[in-house]
Amino acid sequence: MLESKIRKLIRLLEESDSISEIEISSWGRRIRIRKNLTENNHTNSHKNSTQELVLAPLPAQPQVAAPQPAAVAPAPEKKLVAIKSPMVGTFYRAPAPGAKPYIEVGEEIKPGQVVCIVEAMKLMNEIESEVNGRIVKVCVENAQAVEFGQDLFLVEPL
Repeated sequence: MLESKIRKLIRLLEESDSISEIEISSWGRRIRIRKNLTENNHTNSHKNSTQELVLAPLPAQPQVAAPQPAAVAPAPEKKLVAIKSPMVGTFYRAPAPGAKPYIEVGEEIKPGQVVCIVEAMKLMNEIESEVNGRIVKVCVENAQAVEFGQDLFLVEPL
């Protein structure tokens, strides 16, 4: 599937007189296709043109963690349990924009309680807790892309 999309981009570049480079970033990968024209080839003919395809991971974006209240800090002797994303998608803390988040740091949760939504392929999937505990940390910013198995919340078991 990715190969056919790359071929379409190359075809678009070859057929265009005004576009000499295309760069697309998605899911942490960057694809750049550049048309190199020789000095003798500045006409509309692209027979002698070459394409350079660059596939490279995007540089890691620094994440700034919001300060957490000291009273909610985990006790060193207790092990934290992570609520992980069961799929690739977009993480949402609330059921709708402007609505109150499902849970906040410091709140107690029970198994089966909805803690967030992960949108995948335009479907809103409610993510439920499988543990009984207290939310210690929200690991993902609202509306951020998440990967399968990525930690969404850290929970102190009760």
